[in-house]
Amino acid sequence: MPDLTQPVLPAGTLSRIPQPTLPTGDGLVLRPWRAEDAPAVHEAFQDPLIHQWHIRRADSEEEVRGWIAEWQGDWTGERTAQWAVADEASGRLLGRVGLRQIELLDGAAEVAYWTHAAACGQGVAVRATTALTRWALEEIGFERLELLHSVFNEASCRVAAKAGFALEGTKRRALLHPDGWHDMHLHARVRGD
Repeated sequence: MPDLTQPVLPAGTLSRIPQPTLPTGDGLVLRPWRAEDAPAVHEAFQDPLIHQWHIRRADSEEEVRGWIAEWQGDWTGERTAQWAVADEASGRLLGRVGLRQIELLDGAAEVAYWTHAAACGQGVAVRATTALTRWALEEIGFERLELLHSVFNEASCRVAAKAGFALEGTKRRALLHPDGWHDMHLHARVRGD
């Protein structure tokens, strides 16, 4: 049965090109993950705030190397697109930003991020999210990007607002965290915002 609409983004939109490095223009760079990032990611995942707001933990650097291999492979599979957020001058890892649940047919994805404890309070998540959003909407042609966070995570709510993601509503009991079910704020940006 023929479709009445064309895909917003055809298959191969991402995989036909190498994953780009995206400068933020203000001292950060979003770059593809490297195996040598494993120690810094493992260290970041020892932070109690990461445990509070994420559903994954890192028990070893070996485990993290497996994650990085997944993240690298996901680009060609067009399922997710993950970047390391680093200081442009020193190369020091400051966090992660990515697109999850990529739906090329609908031109939609979910933005996700975390920041290393040593970089919190420096605007890293906002700057990285803004750069990724600009690239995804303006250069690649995504139509809609969503951002979800626990209603109790006020810092993520501030990141979403500062990055231009409008609050659209609350998804009740949408994600199971270690301390129970959390309602999640749903923010979004669409092309042209």
